[in-house]
Amino acid sequence: MMRYLRKITVSDVGMGCMGFFHGYRTVPDHDEAVDSIRAAYQAGCTFFDTAEGYGKERFFPDQNEQLVGEAVHPFRDQVVLATKVRIEPEEVAEYGVEGALRHHLALSMENLQTNYVDLYYLHRVNEDVALSDVALAMGKLIDQGLIRGWGLSQVSLDLLKEADQVTPVSAVQNLYNMLERDCEQTIQPYCLENGIGLVPFSPIASGFLFGKLNSTSQFEKVDDVRKRVPQLSQENMDKNQPVIHLLNQFAEAKGVTTAQLSLAWMLAKYPNVVPIPGSKNRARILENLAAAQVDLAPVEMQRLDTALNELTIHGHRGMVEVENRQVGYNQATHTKWTN
Repeated sequence: MMRYLRKITVSDVGMGCMGFFHGYRTVPDHDEAVDSIRAAYQAGCTFFDTAEGYGKERFFPDQNEQLVGEAVHPFRDQVVLATKVRIEPEEVAEYGVEGALRHHLALSMENLQTNYVDLYYLHRVNEDVALSDVALAMGKLIDQGLIRGWGLSQVSLDLLKEADQVTPVSAVQNLYNMLERDCEQTIQPYCLENGIGLVPFSPIASGFLFGKLNSTSQFEKVDDVRKRVPQLSQENMDKNQPVIHLLNQFAEAKGVTTAQLSLAWMLAKYPNVVPIPGSKNRARILENLAAAQVDLAPVEMQRLDTALNELTIHGHRGMVEVENRQVGYNQATHTKWTN
């Protein structure tokens, strides 16, 4: 089956490619990574997500885009490529918003070995750069065929509305999973009403919903985003184990994994949701994609939702993260994020 991000058609489950070079422990061999992406395509995935900055923590910016571009090159026109851009006030002062975006987009297209990008996200809203100007410039890029649609990441409803009124937004990539459900109350009703796709990153809660993590789990000291995920602190992982116990019960009854169940839950809940789980492991990637085949009946969804609503979730990151002069920092928590 296929889903829509406004006018862009994608597979039910996409693939977040960040982890090949950033965020989750060691990185795989280059050829292995290419083969994994191509295996995902062979398994039916047509939606691949990257960003211009993925890779800079350990290697260099653009590396993730280059990997994805190489991997999908043989079937480029059969897939949807999404990438993300960050623009700084200094760039805008020198080149203007449109000029800065064009510069970044040209580099991304070179990295991705393509002459257009399907979905171009503003990675984070910067309060020192007018969002309306970004939206207007994105509209020009769409009109010229350089991008097919544009999106926002980690935004509030007010920011989404502001941008959407200038140039219709195709997708919002916000944090959404069984442990982080803020989107359900604010962003999602607006997205459903206006045909905007919701693309959850970290839909398996940074691996927690696989059911293998607990307070004894050790994360890498360098470039492991899980160290900064509130639900994955040692204390909170123990407190959140009831979620895993619940998933185990439902997953065993369905003959699926807990990760597949967590993805199937959001797919059954909303027709505009397209999760992009990220993994470096080929078997895990294929497992995630197979979640689209898991059928949850309305009565099963009601039971699962009711049980989830009765649980207390410990640790909360939230879905809104904006930048200002303290580049890369969430104003509310002053915690640096790179997803």
